[in-house]
Amino acid sequence: MRTEESEGASAPRRHLVFAYYVTGHGFGHATRVVEVARNLILAGHDVHLVTGAPDFVFTSEIKSPRLFIRKVLLDCGAVQADALTVDRLASLEKYLETAVKPRESILATEVEWLNSIKADLVVSDAVSVACRAAADAGIRSVCVTNFSWDFIYAEYVMAAGNQHRSTVWQIAEDYSHCEFLIRLPGYCPMPAFRDVVDVPLVVRRLHKSRKEVRKELGVSDDVKLVILNFGGQPSGWKLKEDYLPSGWLCLVCGASNSEELPPNFIKLAKDAYTPDLIAASDCMLGKIGYGTVSEALAYKLPFVFVRRDYFNEEPFLRNMLEYYHGGIEMIRRDLLMGHWEPYLEHAISLKPCYNEGINGGEVAAQILQETAIGKDHTSNKFSGARRLRDAIVLGYQLQRVPGRDISIPEWYTNAKNELSETTGSQTAQRNENGFLMSTCTEDFEILHGDFQGLSDTMSFVKSLVALATMYDSEKNTEKCQRRECMAAAALFNWEEEIFVARAPGRLDVMGGIADYSGSLVLQMPIKEACHVAIQRIHPSKHRLWKHAQAQQTARGNGPTPVLQIVSYGSELSNRSPTFDMDLSEFMDGGKPISYSKAKEYFSRDPSQKWAGYVAGMILVLMAELGVRFEDSISMLVSSAVPEGKGVSSSASVEVASMSAIASAHGLSISPRDIALLCQKVENLIVGAPCGVMDQMTSACGEANKLLAMVCQPAEVIGLVEIPSHIRFWGIDSGIRHSVGGADYGSVRIGSFMGRQMIKSTASTILSRSSCTVNGSTTDDLDYDGVELLKAEASLDYLCNLSPHRFEAVYIEMLPESILGETFFEKYNDHNDPVTVIDHKQKYWVRAPAKHPIYENFRVKAFKALLTSTSSDEQLTALGELMYQCHYSYSACRLGSDGTDRLVRLVQEMQHEKSSRSEDGTLYGAKITGGGSGGTVCVVGRNCLRSSHQILEIQQRYKGATGYLPFIFEGSSPGAGKFGYLRIRRRFSPN
Repeated sequence: MRTEESEGASAPRRHLVFAYYVTGHGFGHATRVVEVARNLILAGHDVHLVTGAPDFVFTSEIKSPRLFIRKVLLDCGAVQADALTVDRLASLEKYLETAVKPRESILATEVEWLNSIKADLVVSDAVSVACRAAADAGIRSVCVTNFSWDFIYAEYVMAAGNQHRSTVWQIAEDYSHCEFLIRLPGYCPMPAFRDVVDVPLVVRRLHKSRKEVRKELGVSDDVKLVILNFGGQPSGWKLKEDYLPSGWLCLVCGASNSEELPPNFIKLAKDAYTPDLIAASDCMLGKIGYGTVSEALAYKLPFVFVRRDYFNEEPFLRNMLEYYHGGIEMIRRDLLMGHWEPYLEHAISLKPCYNEGINGGEVAAQILQETAIGKDHTSNKFSGARRLRDAIVLGYQLQRVPGRDISIPEWYTNAKNELSETTGSQTAQRNENGFLMSTCTEDFEILHGDFQGLSDTMSFVKSLVALATMYDSEKNTEKCQRRECMAAAALFNWEEEIFVARAPGRLDVMGGIADYSGSLVLQMPIKEACHVAIQRIHPSKHRLWKHAQAQQTARGNGPTPVLQIVSYGSELSNRSPTFDMDLSEFMDGGKPISYSKAKEYFSRDPSQKWAGYVAGMILVLMAELGVRFEDSISMLVSSAVPEGKGVSSSASVEVASMSAIASAHGLSISPRDIALLCQKVENLIVGAPCGVMDQMTSACGEANKLLAMVCQPAEVIGLVEIPSHIRFWGIDSGIRHSVGGADYGSVRIGSFMGRQMIKSTASTILSRSSCTVNGSTTDDLDYDGVELLKAEASLDYLCNLSPHRFEAVYIEMLPESILGETFFEKYNDHNDPVTVIDHKQKYWVRAPAKHPIYENFRVKAFKALLTSTSSDEQLTALGELMYQCHYSYSACRLGSDGTDRLVRLVQEMQHEKSSRSEDGTLYGAKITGGGSGGTVCVVGRNCLRSSHQILEIQQRYKGATGYLPFIFEGSSPGAGKFGYLRIRRRFSPN
């Protein structure tokens, strides 16, 4: 259509030339540039677009000889591994090739071109080098954007290495040459810009009415229509008819010409004008970007969105979307599996309420014209404070958990400037009732710590809000009939401070049962975690349950320190939801009772044995650190780490409990020491002979990193960054795992027996290696051989023996198995303080002794491979090491039918023809932790197709066994990184 001079921004007196640079990151930038450029052209000016986007994006809306398109790509944006995942390393490497290496020639070329077209103003939608080129050419420049690449790339540098840091500094320096920033709603922190001018949403206008669009599509007005808008469909993703509710139709953007769609899906042309289609739909399903969010808000279309990994612009746009009640989140798994119906039905019940301006294109064009003829829109009066605020928020970004949304500080979102005006973005004006964090902070004052963007922590604190409200209500028994819920509501004195700690479970990537033999292990903290809320209070103020009050009254000693615990989830594991004890029961003659007595104490009632994991922390602190507890303690334990799946549910409870107790009592205990204390509880009070890697990962781990630890006994040697192209999953077999089970304990005993036999053999060889002839001594071994034997004769950990020494000297002398009684007769003891040999039982020895020796070598190789060059060979080698580990578990008799089946399914998927013909996706799998069931760890390429294959394995396993496995994906920080929250309930004045 032709432009009309009567429309658009008012024109100044002279004709102007604008050079408008568009980033290469997606179509969203190009579509909003269209609207600004259209208004400039309507005002009678020339616009030269510098872009890599297809011409039709611009020419379908602007049909004017004043529009000039120059096809040049000066940056690359964020490189996506697939429709939902950003490849951080590839993004930086491509930017290096696109913009850094040819920088000098780019600047020279752009300066010459700007002078040749006699540009009056350079406009940039986030292309940083354009600002520097404008400065070199002596031309003013303005940016129009909601984010800047220095902010986006900052976290990528943390993941990819500091060698890319200079790239971010250069981008920020280039932006600083910009006159000012025209800032769009939903903006990110942008400290590089000297000043800002805020404008309304920039949205493309409608060409046709809803009725006209539906008529052209042949869709009646009563048919529900969803538009699928992912900017290109995920590779290998097949849409199915049953994905949609009955009677619905779906408009598909970006489908390939060869792709066949089900009858209820309609393929749109590549150049289809999406604003009209969006306005004609009932809701949208897609990924968050400025274009999708702005048009959904402008046309009041409910938006069902799926999050993207490492897309750092997203949380700010999502906050804006949710503030106006315009969006709901769909989890990625439901997108891929086609479980769309509940989300779509919910979406059409939303009432989006965005009533702000949508003429940002016109407003921005007016500002650009005025700037081009010399008007000064900058105002340095408040820029220092604003830039400081943004820099601090950028600091939050740099410190946040990798791959997780940043926690936007409350003070920033509600900030007021010196004129008592809001910061200018509706992101900063969130509806407090619409967000978990707002709900939490409205009812509880955060005195220490922060949520760190962890939604499960926000949910847990929100549950405390509900409990406090329930306690206030006289009808609390009607609100919740669950015993644990009622007990929890009466647990705390809601006027006093409460401390909250959090500790995740862990996925055993490599190392497993070799931990107790001193191996290097690689462990990943998972997304699922345990939360513990604790309150320390004087006994006279303690709200005791009725039976505890009766017991204390009967003793006649007045108020004494009492421990009360409520554990959520009791109905799922057949245990009592509450536990209480007088803390004096931990004392005997003025000293803490022995661990054996404590073990007996917690074993008396099987339904309350779980309390040993929590209450045992108090006894260990008494015995090991001399802590005395004079106040009463109330604790609420809520764990999302599934039990019996081999992901350290017990360790997460222990570490969260110990961290909570330490924080409430002002004890400064390092994460490492917390882990070691927790291991004592599990070994000596609960009676499970586990190693320490579980507790160490829960305490010391960091999100999206592998904790590398040598278990001698617990030496953390570093955190291994998971390369951006690699991903780990856990798939639960449904076979309950327990480290307290007979198989795990007997294998541990067998390995310690093997160590004792090796030590004895080494001593024997040493003694035989020297003989005395005529008063002189001759050695059968050289000096190095003697030193080796001496070390092996005093071997502390099996893993300190190399595989080649084991094969050369010791493997043949180890029996396959031995009777406990026979072992005792020859060797006396196996020297393991946490297991006891049954004289009548047969123990396997050779395989349990061999496993940790080889596993230590495999883990070292695995760690080295993670830092090697990205290649298919790298992933194949990682997978092969995991397979070897799995079969070594089986040799120790720690396998199970379920875990073996899952590993075979991964192998079948890996070797299918479709996987071999493309880049492989899944590469290896192994049983984890203590074995004998539990979870399988899978390694694969970090792409959407891999996730789809994991879900396919889940379905195949269900088809074969009837059990739908739980899938563990994602990561979160350990207890040490999280710290603790100290909160106090807010009370309204009477």
